Amino acid sequence: QVQLVESGGGSVQAGGSLRVSCAASGYTYANYWMGWFRQAPGKEREGVAAISPLSGRTYYGDSVKGRFTISQDNAKNTRYLQMNSLKPEDTALYYCAAGTPLGGNWWIPENFAYWGQGTQVTVSS
Repeated sequence: QVQLVESGGGSVQAGGSLRVSCAASGYTYANYWMGWFRQAPGKEREGVAAISPLSGRTYYGDSVKGRFTISQDNAKNTRYLQMNSLKPEDTALYYCAAGTPLGGNWWIPENFAYWGQGTQVTVSS
């Protein structure tokens, strides 16, 4: 049974930083891509970042490039999303997800089979 548990969300002022974590269990890290998605009220779920399990290559959405960094600690089977220079528009519920996106289309939520419960990130101006 694949389980993903996010932690580390919270509230911060604009310009600040947060790191969210995703602890995974029930699968070998090499089997699945790991993605971070976010969803703000009234908006669609948006792909934020993803990491390829074997190459470690990382991918980012245009809105977070240069500010967010996805990383992994394979020994702990944990993935991280370091968020710097946060903006009020980054406010959302952040989810980690595991899956095998076809064609490397990591930004499509339907390509990920397993999801965590989400952790709230709130950025005030």
